[in-house]
Amino acid sequence: MTQKVVSFVAKSGTGKTTLLEKVIANLKGRGYRIGVVKHDAHRFDIDHPGKDSHRLTAAGADTMLISSPEKLAIVKQHAQSPPIEELLATYFQDVDIVLTEGFKKSSMPKIEINRQERSATLLCRGEEFDPTLVAVASDAKLELDVPVLDLNDAAAVADFIEEKFLK
Repeated sequence: MTQKVVSFVAKSGTGKTTLLEKVIANLKGRGYRIGVVKHDAHRFDIDHPGKDSHRLTAAGADTMLISSPEKLAIVKQHAQSPPIEELLATYFQDVDIVLTEGFKKSSMPKIEINRQERSATLLCRGEEFDPTLVAVASDAKLELDVPVLDLNDAAAVADFIEEKFLK
């Protein structure tokens, strides 16, 4: 894998998206180009009934791309999720780092988000030991074998990512 990538993992409802959006804004403010991949274990649909793109997909298009002067979106039908490595190689050659949300079973470096109110146990240092864990962002003081970052300090999390992956 040639791209720099870090996966934010946590139990549902812990605040992955909230922290990730703050870290993205912080890194963007430092001049980095950021890619994001959100893992969704459920079905999702970005193409809505009544829109031309939805009609074309419903008609049987295996790949449908919509493009405007500002952005593009692609809807690609597949039988199973492509490997994350394939997605990174195909879509993220033009960014400095890719931040993913989810992919807790992957071999990518991980920052686990821990909110004590949600769960006192960790995914990567609980019942299982995940050697790809590089840090934990928590609202509690934890004694771990990896750095523990302040969950409420997105700039500190961005500092960690910049130092470890971008310098």
